[in-house]
Amino acid sequence: MQTALILIAALLPAVCLLYYIYKTDPIPEPVKMLRKAVFYGMLIVIPASLIEGCIQLLLFQHAEASTLVGAATRAFFLAAIPEEGLKLLALWWLLRKNPFFDEHFDGIVYAVYVSLGFAAVENIGYLFGFMDTWVEVGITRALLAVPGHYAFGVLMGFFYSLYYFVDRSKRNKYAIIVAPVIAHGTYDTFAFFGEVSSTWGSIGFVLLVLFCVRLHRFCYNRIGSHLHRDKKLFG
Repeated sequence: MQTALILIAALLPAVCLLYYIYKTDPIPEPVKMLRKAVFYGMLIVIPASLIEGCIQLLLFQHAEASTLVGAATRAFFLAAIPEEGLKLLALWWLLRKNPFFDEHFDGIVYAVYVSLGFAAVENIGYLFGFMDTWVEVGITRALLAVPGHYAFGVLMGFFYSLYYFVDRSKRNKYAIIVAPVIAHGTYDTFAFFGEVSSTWGSIGFVLLVLFCVRLHRFCYNRIGSHLHRDKKLFG
């Protein structure tokens, strides 16, 4: 019984956000392609774990996040860069010959599905890794971590479509990966403040909540801008 409850608690936040982005799409993508996007996101958890394990051994084996700089370094190099890099690889592989990728909003949809596929598996690992406190961990991650991955996906998909359909400038090209990495790295930096001290942990939590609020407002506006572009083109 407890195992089933943990699985539901781990998967429900991602499922709700997947449903939200699906219903937001005026012309929904084929379900088979969305399933593939989620599967790709789930699949990259394996190489992400291997890469992060190697980075941990090579760079951080004897280094703790005892300073704010250390927290930021671990956040970006141990999580944000490898995870967002693999998400982009999965997204590119999914869209490179996808005939259904024909609207601005589609980039956001596919990127979010890849990102939430990853987040769902990651969430299962976290909740089963903290069996004694899985309820508290589940609530915290449902409110912050899983929506965080959703937001990172929105950023990646927004700039992917912006570059592909609107303006193939270097700025937009680099923003496809730079924007989600910065957002992800900043999120994890605040989360890692707790490893520095309890005081910094409290400060980091407040900053994390404020950052998430601003990030989701920004993403909401980016979603609206692509929907507006599609409405002008397709009516």
